[in-house]
Amino acid sequence: MYIPRKFALTDEQTAAALAAADFAQLVSHHPSGLLVTPLPLIYDEPSHTLVGHVSRANPHWHADGAESVAIFTGPDTYISPNFYATKAETGKVVPTWNYEVLNAYGRLVVHDDPDWVLDLVTRLTDRHEAGRSEPWQVTDAPESYTQSQLRGIVGVEVVIAKVEGKSKMSQNQPDRNRAGVIAGLRQSDAPRDQLVADRVAAVDDGNTKANGRG
Repeated sequence: MYIPRKFALTDEQTAAALAAADFAQLVSHHPSGLLVTPLPLIYDEPSHTLVGHVSRANPHWHADGAESVAIFTGPDTYISPNFYATKAETGKVVPTWNYEVLNAYGRLVVHDDPDWVLDLVTRLTDRHEAGRSEPWQVTDAPESYTQSQLRGIVGVEVVIAKVEGKSKMSQNQPDRNRAGVIAGLRQSDAPRDQLVADRVAAVDDGNTKANGRG
């Protein structure tokens, strides 16, 4: 992935993003062509892998051993040239897009093992039910029903070889343009615009602290 220096995540930011990542586009190279599956994945720190599952009917699990990449996307939105203060000064502005993305590259390993898959779906459930007033648990369902559902899915694991993170949030723009981006996005009712405004504001806060002004 092309990552200009201004948009590169630090090692610490990359590690934090990987730990928090949850939904990916899993892409694997297969003789039949590229296989792409959207699915929840969780990071297993001890093994430095991403784990999840796919339907048994999904041919993706037949790509055991294939080179793969899990693509996690963050907030993104269109940035209008009208947001920039420099539009009135020089007119030399163009549209762009702000976005965040994390790519984890590695080898796909398939786990067609009911015990492995049961542990995986239990971990996935516990993670995403955490914080609810009455968290649902796998054991809430009848065991016979759970076992029948497990037979319909196959575990997948990406053994991570490399992780790349990119956050393009107007870091290449002067302060007055970033302020304009924040103000322009704040006028929108779209949640994605508000999220990106928050990200650009966080960049500004970080720059202020780094320069000793905060």
